Amino acid sequence: MATYKINVNNKQLTVDADADTPLLWVLRDHLNLVGTKFGCGIAQCGACTVHINGTATRSCQFPIAAVGNYKVTTIEGLSPTGTHPLQLAWEEVDVPQCGYCQAGQIMAAAALLKKIPNPTDADIDANMNNICRCGTHVRIRKAIHLAAANGGANVK
Repeated sequence: MATYKINVNNKQLTVDADADTPLLWVLRDHLNLVGTKFGCGIAQCGACTVHINGTATRSCQFPIAAVGNYKVTTIEGLSPTGTHPLQLAWEEVDVPQCGYCQAGQIMAAAALLKKIPNPTDADIDANMNNICRCGTHVRIRKAIHLAAANGGANVK
């Protein structure tokens, strides 16, 4: 076990963990940031998506030892008040059905809007590869367009 100093949601934190402990479990079990979900454990579904230096990353396969000086942003850090344009668009469009994958979806969408501020349907389809078992992909696309129109790329 080692001690790691990591920057999560713009806070310097210290955790004791084994080097190969996935960031997902450090966030959930050590830091009580439970918005990031466990889905498949093999970086395929995207429920565990967080930002590492602004890039959407599957945290279930990212070891704590690899975090180093990178900035980690979770759904809790996207907007502490839940007022990020994506979060508001998600509510307005009524995207979630079961809701389990939605934190990962929003984090992937935020990274997309940073890269492509006004994405086309094709851009969204090519970049949003998180899985939603409930099939809310059409509403997700609509919410991304709404957030883009409301300045979603210009926020954190």
